[in-house]
Amino acid sequence: MRLHRNLVFAVIDALGMIFNENEYADKVIEKVLRYDKRWGARDRGFIAETTYDIVRWKRLYTEIAEVNAPYSRQNLFRLFAVWCVLKGIELPDWKQLEETPERRIKGRFDELSKIRKFRESIPDWMDERGAKALGNDLWTKEIAALNAQAEVILRTNTLKTSKEKLRAALKAEEIETETISGVKDALKLVVRKNVFVTQAFKNGLFEVQDASSQLVAPYLEVGPGQRVIDACAGAGGKTLHLASLMENKGQLIAMDIYESKLKKLKVRTRRNGVHNVDTRAIESTKVIKKLYNSADRLLLDAPCSGLGVIRRNPDSKWKLQPEFIDKIKGVQGDILRSYSKMVKPGGKMVYATCSILPEENSEQVQSFLASEEGSNFTFEKEQNIYASEHGFDGFYMALLTKK
Repeated sequence: MRLHRNLVFAVIDALGMIFNENEYADKVIEKVLRYDKRWGARDRGFIAETTYDIVRWKRLYTEIAEVNAPYSRQNLFRLFAVWCVLKGIELPDWKQLEETPERRIKGRFDELSKIRKFRESIPDWMDERGAKALGNDLWTKEIAALNAQAEVILRTNTLKTSKEKLRAALKAEEIETETISGVKDALKLVVRKNVFVTQAFKNGLFEVQDASSQLVAPYLEVGPGQRVIDACAGAGGKTLHLASLMENKGQLIAMDIYESKLKKLKVRTRRNGVHNVDTRAIESTKVIKKLYNSADRLLLDAPCSGLGVIRRNPDSKWKLQPEFIDKIKGVQGDILRSYSKMVKPGGKMVYATCSILPEENSEQVQSFLASEEGSNFTFEKEQNIYASEHGFDGFYMALLTKK
């Protein structure tokens, strides 16, 4: 691979914003990719993937390069040099990359790779908490899987097309896909490509949604004609899936505390041909109280640590703090106790997170069932989805029925 100075400088700029200014990696990459309109798909891919790779392995690379925050521009070039050496990329004759100790980098890598927290490039607290929660063996496998690059998974919008027709439409646009066993409407890209520029996407034939996430809506056992509430809808990936499972029939209420996210959902519903969604911002408890004992089905895709999706957001390894997990557990408990009142007798509720920690998952459900509000619910089933076992994001879901 021949390195181009302008592309490498863009990567260095991006790393400076992410590491020194604490900006979100996805937003930074969007910003940096606007530097030069002449960059083609390969150039843009190099900038995005190299940046994400160095962010993913930040702890390991900083340890090898012996640099500390705040990172000077020269420090960032040292991290880039480590990346090149470990990828087997020949270093160009640039002054920023002079005197790179290639043999020492390789030796240090071999040495540090024997220690999990360096090998998997995670903070001490995360390594300790993960091992304690899941046991050493599962945690070792899981954190390795969560460091692999996430694949691009699509969910067929069955309101507009079938999986077979979608495959054909994408193939016509030179995008090859494969089916995924056990995930009914999913397609996996054989080679990473920007699917958002395709006509198939513009026509609302699919959404990008990880395979694990696609298992949540069917877990709720929804059907046409029901009143279904998605109470932590966000931008609505699972809302749209619920709408397709409901065949656009019945009432689907999408709620969130952030109205800005619900506005994005409205745009997506139009593209998807969904017209049974009613959005409601949760501005006060009145919004919830008005819906007490009214829902046939309730989805609580609760806010969480996001530990199951760090493949997609590698910078969250450095932004996430143990105090946040303790705080969000309180929020999860509150959501379960207050929002569950919207389920009517005989109705069902799914509690889901994109975390792999039992303290956010099964322990939250058990705590809810032991509470006053949870005493009139029965536990039906639960599923832990581990990246190391399934190859997709880490997820949890539990199905409860109201007596």
